[in-house]
Amino acid sequence: MFTGLVQGLGRIGAIDRSGDGARVRIETPLVAELRAGDSIAVNGVCLSATALENGSFVADAMNETLSRTSLGDLTPGSEVNLELPLRAGDRLGGHVVQGHVDGVGHVGAVTDDGFARRIRVDAPPELMRYVIEKGSIAVDGVSLTVAELDSRSFTVSLIPDTVQRTNLGRATVGDRVNLEVDVLAKYVEKLMGGSK
Repeated sequence: MFTGLVQGLGRIGAIDRSGDGARVRIETPLVAELRAGDSIAVNGVCLSATALENGSFVADAMNETLSRTSLGDLTPGSEVNLELPLRAGDRLGGHVVQGHVDGVGHVGAVTDDGFARRIRVDAPPELMRYVIEKGSIAVDGVSLTVAELDSRSFTVSLIPDTVQRTNLGRATVGDRVNLEVDVLAKYVEKLMGGSK
C-alpha cells in the first residue's frame, strides 16, 4: 500500500522489451532503501525490485502491466515518480493508493494559475464515475485532489512542491498518465450491488 506522496524521481536507465514483457532498470538514490523483492510504485504502478545494482534497481513488467498502464511508453532517460510502500506506523499523508492502475488518461490541458499549475486529464468514462469534486485520485502515482470535473475529464492543481518533486511538473498536452481512482469508491459500489 502507498500514499501517493512521491519520495523521489527515478530515471529509466534501460528497458529491454520482448514478447514476454519488459525488464526495466531505474536509476535512483532510493535504491539504498530497497532489498530484492521489495515493492515500489513506479508512476503509480506497484512493481517488485528483482535486482539491485550500482544505484539502480531492476523490475519486470508483464504484458498485462504494459497494456494497462503507460509504462510501455517509457524510454531510456524518462523520469518516473517513485514511492516506497507505507510502513506500519507511518503517517498517511495522501490517500490509500494500491499501485493497481485502473486505466490511462491523457493530459488535455496544462495552465498556470498563480503559483499553481492546473492539469486537465481526459479519462475513460468507466473511471469518471468514481471521480468526485474535492475527492482523491492518483495521477502517475501522485495523490491529488480533484478541483473540477465534467463528464469526460477532471482537473487537478499542483502546488509548487509537486511541480518540482514529480514528473507532473513537466507534463505536456497529449501525455499518457496512469490513473488510480479511490479504492473506497469501488468497494462501496460493489457492496451496493453495482458492477463494472
